[in-house]
Order: sequence, then structure tokens, then C-alpha cells
Amino acid sequence: MHPLQFTAESSSHGMVGRDFTVGEVPGVLWSPASGTDRAPLVLMGHGGGTHKKASAMTGRAQLLVNGCGFHVAVIDAPGHGDRPRTAHDEREIAALYAARAAGEPEGPIVVRYNSHLAELAVPEWRATLDALQERPEIGAHGPVGYVGINMGTAIGVPLAAVEPRITAAAFGQHWPDALAESARRITIPIEFALQWDDEHIPREAGLALFDAFASKEKTLHVNAGRHKELPRFEADSATRFLARHLARPLAAQV
Repeated sequence: MHPLQFTAESSSHGMVGRDFTVGEVPGVLWSPASGTDRAPLVLMGHGGGTHKKASAMTGRAQLLVNGCGFHVAVIDAPGHGDRPRTAHDEREIAALYAARAAGEPEGPIVVRYNSHLAELAVPEWRATLDALQERPEIGAHGPVGYVGINMGTAIGVPLAAVEPRITAAAFGQHWPDALAESARRITIPIEFALQWDDEHIPREAGLALFDAFASKEKTLHVNAGRHKELPRFEADSATRFLARHLARPLAAQV
């Protein structure tokens, strides 16, 4: 097992952010600035074309850290952030841009590429979780949650299907094609968000993925709007969902 090695530390917005590596995989662990008491861990998956410290990731981390006292970890997906792109990455990205320029559907390319990334990222996430649970402020037996939409869902669904340490997850905005089989193996509580007017993911596709989860407790959030118009209050909702299922009270500001 690769050990977790911290490489840098910074503080902002009531959080301490510690950059780390597990083998060749770079990540960041956000924790409350007030101390390193043992607390639940939330894994976050970033979206396609972004990285571990994108504004959406730091914003969600702030809600989870300051609002719930959680620790929050994100790693760069293969070919993203501080990780080099392979020739395969470059071909898939070029194909996506070509389809977009021609007005052709992006879904088949995104599904194919994200499925490839998930095959690589799921074992990386499991190794990262192993290393994080060696930390005294996290521990081997504390609750673990997951949150990620778009590509974060493409990686998170197969991860949750094979990782019993994840006990609740918030997903959303993806096609069912490569994920339905994994979703049928998931029985933990799920919160799922989709956009009713998504120009890329037909509503029937989003509903089919939600329907595939075998969870007895699953909640669907549908909002009017296009793909990139997911309301910011869905991040607040995911925070409340994880706080409820990871047994940590919310602070007054959330």
C-alpha cells in the first residue's frame, strides 16, 4: 500500500487544506481549522475538465467542513489537474470538441471516455481511502460519504458499488449506459440531482439511472434548467443529506 505523504498546507475560509500524494496520485484533504478531531470523511469527485481545487470543489468542501466538521478529500482524476494527459486522453478530448463543433451528440463520447477514466480511478480512490484511514483524525472505522456529479458520478457509482466503506452518496447528471449495472448493486442511501431541460442528458436517461439504484432510500431532485444550470442550493442539500447519514449535526450557517 502506498503511504499518504503531505506536500503543502494552507488555510482559508475556516479550513486547513493539505495537499498530498498517494503513490503518483495527487489530492487535497480539507479539515476544520479548529483542530483535527476524529470526524467522518467525505470523498468528492470533480467534474470533467476540472480538478481537485476547482471552485465547485472548494465551495462544497467549505460547506462540509465548516457546516458539519467533516474531513473532505479530492484526488485529481486521470488526465486532469496535476496529472499528465495520455495520448488516449488527447484523442477523446479532440473527439469531444469535434462533436461539439459539428453540433453532434456529445453523450456517446463522454460516456465512453468517463468509463475508461473510472476503470483507472476506482482503484486509485480505494488506495487513497486506505491511506486516509491511517490518519488518526479519520480512523479505520469512521463513516465515509461520497459526492460528485457529472464525471464525479461516472467514477463514484462504480466506486460505491465495490467499496463497502462508503455508506451514503450524492450523485447526479449522467447517462445510465455504463453505470446502470453498477447502480443495481448499490443499496446505500442516495440523493440524485438532474436538470429537466439538460441539452446533453435526456431526462429519460437521467431518470433511468436513478431508477437503477437498488437503494431502499433514494431521493430524486429535479430542477428546471440546462446542463450547467444546476442550482447552487443542491450543494446545500447534499451537505444536509450527508450530515444526516453520517451522523454529524449541521452548524448554524448551513
